[in-house]
Amino acid sequence: MRHVARILFSVLAVGALLVSAGCAVQVREVPAAPLAVGATATARLAGPDGAAMGTVTLTQSPHGVIIAADVTGLAPGGHGFHIHETGSCTPDFAAAGDHFSPKERGHGYAYEGGYHAGDLPNIYAAADGTVRVDVFTSDVTLTMDLAHSLFDEDGSAFIIHEKPDTYGEDAGAGGRVACGVINLD
Repeated sequence: MRHVARILFSVLAVGALLVSAGCAVQVREVPAAPLAVGATATARLAGPDGAAMGTVTLTQSPHGVIIAADVTGLAPGGHGFHIHETGSCTPDFAAAGDHFSPKERGHGYAYEGGYHAGDLPNIYAAADGTVRVDVFTSDVTLTMDLAHSLFDEDGSAFIIHEKPDTYGEDAGAGGRVACGVINLD
C-alpha cells in the first residue's frame, strides 16, 4: 500500500511542477461515439455487363468503419478500390461521380494536400481473380446527418478500377471494372 501511495504522490508532484512551471498539458478530446455503432451497410458489386462480382460489407464501429470485401471476376493483380460520391452505377459507372471527399481535399495518400475520405488501399486479386480484404477507415461514417456520412442526399458507391491507384495527386487507376451502391441493411 505504501508503494502505491508513493507512486500516486510522485505523479501528483510531477503534475504540480508542470502546472507551476507554466507547461500546458494537452488533453486529447475523444469524439462522441457515432449514433449508428453496430450498423451495417452492403454494396453488391457488378461488372459493366451486370454480372455479379461480390459484396462489400461496412460495419460502423465507435472509431470508424470496417470494410470487408469479397470480390470475384477481377484480372489478377492490383486494383484501385474507392468510395465514390454518388450512390449510382447506372447508366454507366461514371454515374458514381468522383471519390467521396466531404472535406474537399486532394487525392492520394502520398499527396501533400491530404487525401479523399473515399481513398482506400489498393486491393490485389489472386490468379483466380478473387479478393478477400478487410480495411478500416475513420474518414467515413454510416451515421446520417454528419458531414462525412456515406448516406448524404445522393448516397455513395464502391468502385473497383482496372489498375492500382498511384496514391498520388492523380489516381491513375484506369477504367472502372466494378460498381456497387452502398445501402443500409
